[in-house]
Amino acid sequence: MASRIVPIILLALLGTLHAQLWLGRGSVPRVNEMQRQIDLQKAANDQARQSNARLTSEVHDLKEGLDMVEEKARSELGMVRPNEVYVQFTPR
Repeated sequence: MASRIVPIILLALLGTLHAQLWLGRGSVPRVNEMQRQIDLQKAANDQARQSNARLTSEVHDLKEGLDMVEEKARSELGMVRPNEVYVQFTPR
């Protein structure tokens, strides 16, 4: 009788561990889902990092040179210098 109890206990223990692997807190599907979320967050962080670098470069250009200020004023505000003719061409 005792020789049957040990394998039954070991099988029950193995079943419990196997259930934890697939259904528990650190289960394989949960780990895969968390890895997917980490990958999405890393992609969002990379995009934000690129945007921040572009904005930092733009701020540096605005602080250092007037050419960038003039370019911004021309493109965004429609600035025209004195004695300069502004012609806008719109294709049909």
